[in-house]
Amino acid sequence: MKANRPFHGSSRKLGLFSKPNCRGQSPRGESPPSFCEIDPVGDHTRWSKDIEETQGHRVTYPLIGDPELKVAKLYDMLPAEAGDSSQGRTAANNATVRSVFVVGPDKKIKAMLTYPMTTGRNFDEVLRILDSVQLTAKHQVATPVNWKPGDDVIIAGSVSDDEAKQRYPQGWRAPRPYLRYVPQPR
Repeated sequence: MKANRPFHGSSRKLGLFSKPNCRGQSPRGESPPSFCEIDPVGDHTRWSKDIEETQGHRVTYPLIGDPELKVAKLYDMLPAEAGDSSQGRTAANNATVRSVFVVGPDKKIKAMLTYPMTTGRNFDEVLRILDSVQLTAKHQVATPVNWKPGDDVIIAGSVSDDEAKQRYPQGWRAPRPYLRYVPQPR
């Protein structure tokens, strides 16, 4: 099960996702991220060199250009009145393009995070969401608050007790009937 990871980018973030554990070559087996920038693809080529120099990692995943702002507007990253081109835009009027979308194996958006211009993104959280989306799609479990990979998970409410007994013959811990905790499936 692979989940695509489209994100709006910045040099620091793109550098973080160029590290080996984020290139789709990790034990998780996820597909690589793809980043949508509101600038022409030619600008991405120049930024890729900057990223390699400043972050120490080469960009090896798709960068998608959106110079006509179609994707940014489609997903409400920019207001409709933002114009029709990335030309002449500055950091001040790109401030709303700070969104992260996690797309699940079923090609549906599973999570959206939008950050203010002055707040850096939390990529540990983005990766935690990705891990959860992949795990829950494959094993019909839910991840509880503050879950980290390897922590116990909750058997999804859509799984009957009879089906859960087949899937988890070792049983589960249930402080409430709707909270059936089991070790994370592998």
